[in-house]
Amino acid sequence: MADIKRIPQALERLSSQPRVQESLSAAVNEGRLSHAYLFVGPPGAGKTEAARMLAKCVIAGEDEPGHVDEWVRVDHGTHPDVHVYAPESATGYLVAQVRALIEDVPLAPVRAQSKVYILRDVGLLRGAAANALLKTIEEPPAGVMFILIARSVAQVMPTIASRCQQVPFRVIATDAAAHAVQVESGAEPEAARIALAVAGTPERAVGFLASPERRQVRRLVVRTLAELPRDDDWDVLVAARTLAEAVKAPLAELKGVQDAAAEEKADYLSAAAMKQIADANKRELTARERSGMMEALSVASSLLRDVLLRLEGVGQPIVNVDVASEVDRLAGIAQPAGVLAALDAVSAAADSLAHNVTPQLALEVMLLHIKEALCPPSSR
Repeated sequence: MADIKRIPQALERLSSQPRVQESLSAAVNEGRLSHAYLFVGPPGAGKTEAARMLAKCVIAGEDEPGHVDEWVRVDHGTHPDVHVYAPESATGYLVAQVRALIEDVPLAPVRAQSKVYILRDVGLLRGAAANALLKTIEEPPAGVMFILIARSVAQVMPTIASRCQQVPFRVIATDAAAHAVQVESGAEPEAARIALAVAGTPERAVGFLASPERRQVRRLVVRTLAELPRDDDWDVLVAARTLAEAVKAPLAELKGVQDAAAEEKADYLSAAAMKQIADANKRELTARERSGMMEALSVASSLLRDVLLRLEGVGQPIVNVDVASEVDRLAGIAQPAGVLAALDAVSAAADSLAHNVTPQLALEVMLLHIKEALCPPSSR
C-alpha cells in the first residue's frame, strides 16, 4: 500500500499550504489524480506555483531518469507538454485562444507520457470560450490533466466548476510565509520579508532571492523613486526606459531555451504545429515580462508604504530596512496625502498593464505621477 504521508519531492515546497500538500500528495502516491482540478484562493496564496508542482508530478516522477531536467523545463515554462494559459484580452479569454487549446489536446505529448494544461484567471473564461472548453474538460483524452485557477468558485461557470475537483487555498500568514522563505533559501528574516513584499508568495520569494536580475530591478526601482525629487521630466523618462529594459533582461535566456527547444521539433512537426509553439512561446515571454513588471510595481508599493509609516509615526517596523535612508529621505519631503496619491499611481499602472498598455509607457506615466504627488510644483 502507498504511503499517503510521504510528500513527493515536487510538492515539498508546498508546505505553506499544508492541507493542499497533504491532499495532492495522497492523490499522487495512490495514483488517483483527477483529470481536472480547480485551485481557488486569494491572490498570493501560491496557486500557480502549486499547479506547476503538480505538473511536475504528472510529467516526470522523482524516480524517473532525467526528471530533474524535465522539472527545470516546467519551472522555466519551456516544457512542451505543460501549457500555461492566461486571458489574452482585457475582458477575458478569446474564443480563438480556447479553440487553439482544444486543437492541441488530442495531439500526442512531445517529451512525456502526459500533458498538463494550466489555465490562470478562469474567472475570465466566459460565454462562447467557456462553452467551447466544457466538453474537453468533461471528457479529456487519457493522459491529459487540466488545472484551472481562480480566486473563488463563484467566479467560475458552474458547469465548468462542477467538472473539476476543487482545491481551496488559504491566506498565508506573513510570519509563516517569511519563515518558509527562510527555511527554503537560508535568507535572513529581513531579506525574507523584503522578498515576500516583492514577490507575493513564498515560492516566488525564494526565486526572487535566487535571481540577481530580479534583485537588480528592485535596486533600480528604489533608486529611481529616491531620485525623483531632483529629476526633471527627461530624467524620469530615461529611468522608465532603464527599468523596462532591466525587467526584460532575464527573458533573453528564456527565449534562447525556447528557440533551442523549437529547433529540436522543427524536423518532425508541421508548420501549423510550429506556429502554435511560436505563439505559445510569445505568450509566455509576454506573461513573464508582465510578471516582472508587477514585481517592480510591488517594490514601489512596498517602499511608498514604508514612507507612509514614517510620516504617520506608526510603531510598525518598515519592510525595506536595507534602504531605510531612502525611505527617510522621501518621508522628509512628502506629505501623507501625496504618498497616498503616489500609491494610487502604482495601482493605475498595474491596471494599465492588465489592459495591455506597453510596460515602458505604464512606467513613464506612473513615475511622472509619483513625482508630482510626492513633490508638487508648489513645494519645489
